[in-house]
Amino acid sequence: MSRAQNHEFQEWWNKQRQTNHDLLLSSDESSQLLTVDIHSPRPDRTVGKDRSRSARQLSWVCRLKFQQIAASLASVANSFLVLLRTANRRVTSPDSPADSASSRLYRAIKVFLIVVLLLLCFELVAYFKGWHFSPPSVRSGELAELVYANWLHVRVNYLAPPLQSFTNVCIVLFLIQSVDRVVLVLGCFWIKFRRVKPKAVMEYKTTSLPSLSNVEEGNAEKVNLEDYPMVLLQIPMCNEREVYHQSIAAVCIQDWPNERMLVQVLDDSDDIEVQQLIKAEVNKWQQRGVPILYRHRLIRTGYKAGNLKSAMSCDYVKNYEFVAIFDSDFQPEPEFLKKTIPYFKGNDDLGLVQTRWSFVNKDENLLTRLQNINLSFHFEVEQQVNGVFINFFGFNGTAGVWRIKALEDCGGWLERTTVEDMDVAVRAHLCGWKFIYLNDVKCVCELPESYGAYKKQQHRWHSGPMQLFRMCFFDILRSKVSVTKKANLIFLFFLLRKLILPFYSFTLFCIILPLTMFLPEAQLPAWVVCYVPGIMSVLNILPAPRSFPFIVPYLLFENTMSVTKFNAMISGLFQFGSSYEWIVTKKLGRSSETDLIAFERGSVPLVPTTGLHRSASESGLEELTKLETAKKSGKKRRNRLYRKELVIAFVLLTASARSLLSAQGIHFYFLLFQGITFLVVGLDLIGEQVS
Repeated sequence: MSRAQNHEFQEWWNKQRQTNHDLLLSSDESSQLLTVDIHSPRPDRTVGKDRSRSARQLSWVCRLKFQQIAASLASVANSFLVLLRTANRRVTSPDSPADSASSRLYRAIKVFLIVVLLLLCFELVAYFKGWHFSPPSVRSGELAELVYANWLHVRVNYLAPPLQSFTNVCIVLFLIQSVDRVVLVLGCFWIKFRRVKPKAVMEYKTTSLPSLSNVEEGNAEKVNLEDYPMVLLQIPMCNEREVYHQSIAAVCIQDWPNERMLVQVLDDSDDIEVQQLIKAEVNKWQQRGVPILYRHRLIRTGYKAGNLKSAMSCDYVKNYEFVAIFDSDFQPEPEFLKKTIPYFKGNDDLGLVQTRWSFVNKDENLLTRLQNINLSFHFEVEQQVNGVFINFFGFNGTAGVWRIKALEDCGGWLERTTVEDMDVAVRAHLCGWKFIYLNDVKCVCELPESYGAYKKQQHRWHSGPMQLFRMCFFDILRSKVSVTKKANLIFLFFLLRKLILPFYSFTLFCIILPLTMFLPEAQLPAWVVCYVPGIMSVLNILPAPRSFPFIVPYLLFENTMSVTKFNAMISGLFQFGSSYEWIVTKKLGRSSETDLIAFERGSVPLVPTTGLHRSASESGLEELTKLETAKKSGKKRRNRLYRKELVIAFVLLTASARSLLSAQGIHFYFLLFQGITFLVVGLDLIGEQVS
């Protein structure tokens, strides 16, 4: 028996086809091959035939959607399986290196994990016996009920109150730091709105580098050398095999008269082959007419500070007025000096001009993207606001120009901490010197691409300030600067941003939050766990708007890094052995080979070409070949296992399981995803994969 036609449905369907007609015409070609043209029906078509074609079209569209969903799910599942296989291989492989297990913090966290596991087992037993819903009395006859009843008594009266008090203290610190962050962002908005920028009393004319024909014919532009002060350019390095040539090349092509500059390559390398490569690079530029010297210390004391101090002790330094410093992976643009030196003219109390960093590999992997968010906020907001409003900020150690008189006035480079740049900046500020930050002058550099290199860098950056704070606290109090500047240095610069920030980040989210799951009488509000950190993450990411898709990974990764920063802060504050450890941040020099080849092919010599110069140019490519050979024959690197991060991952995952028993939704999700993030970082699945 034939089925009766549904004319109401048919009428509705025809209207829908007419409405979606334009949308279907704009479909891609592949979809058109698999679909049926569904133009408005002709008057002579039967309703049944039209309905049949419409149903066929609908089935094809649904099938394509299902195929797309299935392909996406298959891709996600495949990535997840690859991740699991990689993690399993690293855990089970006996050759997988791991960090030290002798750390005090690691032993404390391991004990904490054992405690929470025992508490979870205890709470599971109580849950299945129904004691969560009807707690037993202390007068109960059974031993298990008596133990649980006494545990509840101890928990309510002796454990929860001090935990709640400690939680409240951390919440207050968290809110103070959040207010500081909001004030900085508002200051940055004010600077942008009012277009506040440092102003120079003069400008140098930007000129292109002299060409070979101009040099030979004597047509090079004449300049008044008296307008160009004497500038010393220093490149400190240590075993920088991958990047030494790109920094030397970038500094040597500065658009500045050769008679008014001198380049010092300060090589602390203990690798003989690297020393020879750097010497050959220096000789090549000397033959091109660039005033450049190679210095090597036989005794490497004081690390970078000792290297710079030794270079500044040379007799010829007294002939120079300014010194520009560039780390080995930094590549200043040719007009760097012409854009920074003019700010010193007419500002006799100006000691430092700091420029912004930009990163050649910020999109290399997830780790570099997250670092770019942090450093963009540091330069765009922190450095710029402090430079505009108080003329003081921490020197970043590179991509800056110092007035040599300011360095001499504050005592020069000292070897007492691992943050010699912050040390000299604080002492210069106490002596009355002012700083300027230029946000529109950028210097290209490289971010560490492996988690191991990044972790070592962050340890040094957070232990050094605590060392310095111990040493200069009384110097700050005795200095002649105003009370406002003293308060800014002690409470904002050191305590709030260098001590309180890593302290509450670690204790609040890695210790207190898991404990409140086992001691539910102590409450950690949801707005502390989720809402305020989310708002702060949005503010942090504003200077790097392209990174908004990574806002959740950024929030979770920052909490993960709090372990390293807290450990470094404690070691620096109490002068543990690791606080004096200086490890050069590993660079890969991804752009260095391309830059060298491009420079060899496209550049012209600064002096007339000779046979010796040509041989030096050819030797540069030979050095590049040697470099590639050395890279391939070098020691094989492997991804590591990080014990502290792995133990905290299991602590947080255990606490998330306990939160299910109390039906704490937002706490469960935060603990779950934060625990997974710790697990991913502990297995070294973020950053460069070299295993």
